[in-house]
Amino acid sequence: MRPSACPGLLRIVPALDGGICRVKLARGELSAAQALAIADAIDERACGIADITNRANLQLRGVKRGHEEALVAALLQAGLGPSGPQDTMHAFADDVRNVMVSPTAGRDANALIDTSTIADDILTHLQSDKRFAALSPKFALLLDGGERLAMLDHPHDIWLSAMRAHPERDDVLFAFGLAGCPPVAAKHAGALAAVAPSDVAALAHALVHTFLDLAMPEHTRMRDLLAVHSVEHILAHVKSKTEIALLRDASIERWRRAPADPSLRLGAHRQRDERRSHVGGQPVLGRMNSATLRGLAQLAADNDDATLRMTPWQGVLLTDIDTTQVAATLQALDVLGLACNAQNPLTRVIACAGSAGCAKSLADTKADAMKLAACLPAHAQVHLSGCPRSCAAAHRAPYTLLAVAPGRYDLYHTHDPRDPTGFGRCLARGLTIDEAAGMLNHAALPPFDEPSDA
Repeated sequence: MRPSACPGLLRIVPALDGGICRVKLARGELSAAQALAIADAIDERACGIADITNRANLQLRGVKRGHEEALVAALLQAGLGPSGPQDTMHAFADDVRNVMVSPTAGRDANALIDTSTIADDILTHLQSDKRFAALSPKFALLLDGGERLAMLDHPHDIWLSAMRAHPERDDVLFAFGLAGCPPVAAKHAGALAAVAPSDVAALAHALVHTFLDLAMPEHTRMRDLLAVHSVEHILAHVKSKTEIALLRDASIERWRRAPADPSLRLGAHRQRDERRSHVGGQPVLGRMNSATLRGLAQLAADNDDATLRMTPWQGVLLTDIDTTQVAATLQALDVLGLACNAQNPLTRVIACAGSAGCAKSLADTKADAMKLAACLPAHAQVHLSGCPRSCAAAHRAPYTLLAVAPGRYDLYHTHDPRDPTGFGRCLARGLTIDEAAGMLNHAALPPFDEPSDA
């Protein structure tokens, strides 16, 4: 198996504040029982902290030396690992479980299709093929059902997005592309082709095999393959491996996905059945302690076992909340310390672990983010990164503060959050948090483009 420094459930890696264990959640879901199991495990085996990642997983920090095996065993017992017998389980089966769906999959009235079953089929394909041990743990897929609440700005190695086959009919196809995001605006690259929903899992399997067939050892992501092979060559290879019909015409190439609305991750919003709602909130800087996890588990259990779903905005949704319980659920989230309103500036600040937890970080980004949030203008969305690796954000944020020394940051701005190269245009260097806040509040500073409308 290819060596990796990426944490996983079965591979705990060291950090400044202890070991890191990354728990990949199938479709971002967490049952009440699983939330309680994690809370117990991090109290006994770690430092009591769980961070929600930008791919809707959980990262358990501060794992104590000598407690690694017991932690992993507890998590596996709770059903938080790959499917299959535990005695034959390998780290690769955990590494490849990188399939992101909308937090409202199966619940969103605007969705064209429920992606839940298709996502499960893709996960089964991925973790049952041992050849996929050669994949980077960062190799990821997006499965988009057309929901209004969707993260469309994280580049994925393979993306698949539901589209209407015919404007006047309900037929659905899945458009797909490589090394990017579903197209929203005219300037974005269009889909390569489309397939029937019944062929999506098999197509994903063929695309991953094609990557492994054509990639050189130094190629870890699909963008590396596209740098040396044409799209036509890649698609021809896919066709040679499967009998799936790849539909290609001008209407598919011109197709653009409707913009998403990230604000729906906060507060209460009706689900497709109109009788229930999903209710969402954001823990401070995406971090939860064991008490928060236990409180969320109790909320889920008290609402007929509603499901907890992590979001790629580092928040939490509770699905299937009866209309009569919405107000009480929002109040309970507030008591647990989750922000449920977009007016709260902490919903617009992202920060990595910072120097308190990571030796590579040049600043205490978590503490600085709290200070910045207290004076953040209403229009600003900011990412604080302790080093150029940008661990906390999978896409380029509208504004980035890149640490250069303790308490000092370079300020970057971009009009295209979907461009993952660099941080944008540097506006100023070596700013304190107060100076950065002053610039962000300055009237002459250009406003950012909302990611969903990019």
